[in-house]
Amino acid sequence: MTRLDQIIAIAGAAETELGALPHMSEMDLRADAARQALADAGLTLADVDGITSAVDNPIDVAHYLGITPAWYDGTSVGGCSFMVHVRHAAAAIRAGLCHTVLVLHGQSGRSRVGWPPRSVPPFSMLAQFELPYGSGAPPNTFTLPALRFMHETGTTHEHLAEVVVAQSHWAQGNPRASRNKLLTASDVMASPVIAYPFHKLECCVVTDGGGALVITTAERARNLRRADRPVYLLGSGEACDSPLISMMDDMTSSKAFRLSSRQAFAESGLSHADIDHLMIYDAFAHLPLYGLADLGFVERGEAGPFIAEGHTRPGGKLPMNTNGGGILYTHTGMYGMFAILEAVRQLRGEAFRQVEDVQCSFVQGVGGMFTAAAALVLANALP
Repeated sequence: MTRLDQIIAIAGAAETELGALPHMSEMDLRADAARQALADAGLTLADVDGITSAVDNPIDVAHYLGITPAWYDGTSVGGCSFMVHVRHAAAAIRAGLCHTVLVLHGQSGRSRVGWPPRSVPPFSMLAQFELPYGSGAPPNTFTLPALRFMHETGTTHEHLAEVVVAQSHWAQGNPRASRNKLLTASDVMASPVIAYPFHKLECCVVTDGGGALVITTAERARNLRRADRPVYLLGSGEACDSPLISMMDDMTSSKAFRLSSRQAFAESGLSHADIDHLMIYDAFAHLPLYGLADLGFVERGEAGPFIAEGHTRPGGKLPMNTNGGGILYTHTGMYGMFAILEAVRQLRGEAFRQVEDVQCSFVQGVGGMFTAAAALVLANALP
């Protein structure tokens, strides 16, 4: 049997206020999330000896919080950075480099408090090979792969709309969700076109917010405040694809999704049949369609009908994006933290719209425009 000091647990988890928060800087959001997550675990900053941060230097964040970490990670590969941080923190803890890691996120994506002007370096591949042709922003960069995916798989505009409809069944009535009304395909397709084929309601919301996780060993977690509702990391994976959409091997399939999810399944020892809750990063409505196929839950071309038939809605056989996702719940610019937090809530039995008897959750994230990906397999019991 695996030793408990080698099994990794999420001992604390918390989310800040969400929405428009012009009174909070990104550092404020991280600090607030850290405070709440540590309180959730029954720990203090004095117990922390590891820290992670995307975009901003983790040493800056540690100094702001008043801690001197023995280990830190500043990996910043877009929205899946936080899944990567959990994976790296697990490795560091198992190696004895630290014992309690704060995985932090805070982003003023809507209010942009303190945001400096940001430019793309002229020597970068993006500046050389895509920006001159009008690409670069997420809505118009994702259009080309989405259209090619639709053409090759038979996915329709109605299928894209049904992704949003299914997730609205989860977000309906949730006061923390930016969009919390039940939607129809007609509602989605009647919203303004932002960048063809995406309608406004097929694009993520833009919010401020933050979150934090306390990562430690299962052995230690059993003596902490949330010992009655453990969340264990059974497997993880990370991978990359092309830094540019135009240079992907195949625009209709994410190599990074395939490789990272394969790693996570292999490490966990579980199969698709063992997964009863799924979170797939959904900055735009096509991403869950890619994810369902690239992760192996459906065959190529079947994701659209699978969602339209109601299988990912409440009561369906594969509940997916149960907070409403980045399209409806919240999206600060890097959404991955919130996907993990929803998985934790479901596994603890504390979600706004709870899945019955959930035991194992698969969380899949993307970074950039298919550039990076990471996956986590989480469970509330050890196999």
